[in-house]
Amino acid sequence: MTNTPLMRKPLEQTDLVDWGVIPTMIEGESRVSGRVIHKGPDGMSECGLWICTPGKWFCHVTKDEFCHFLEGRSTYVHENGEVIEITPDTAAFFPQDWKGTCTVHETIKKVYMIR
Repeated sequence: MTNTPLMRKPLEQTDLVDWGVIPTMIEGESRVSGRVIHKGPDGMSECGLWICTPGKWFCHVTKDEFCHFLEGRSTYVHENGEVIEITPDTAAFFPQDWKGTCTVHETIKKVYMIR
């Protein structure tokens, strides 16, 4: 038994929590689900698996977030116009206060770390 929180084969996870619809939807109705692997003291950090269905919404990153996208396709457009195309096996870092839109074209699955 390990004291280190871990998740094996994240793409095969079925024990997921429904986290509802993205509250800042622009088009469609993206539903989010996933599983938290670890939450730090006072919620200062968190990591886990995040799954999101197609749609478009306004995105405001409130804490630094590192993501490794495992599956699906999406487009993030920063408020300054920078376009970030996400495809499977893309790693990205979104700094605190990143703002823009996210369009999920095909359901995305990512593992993430927020701090």
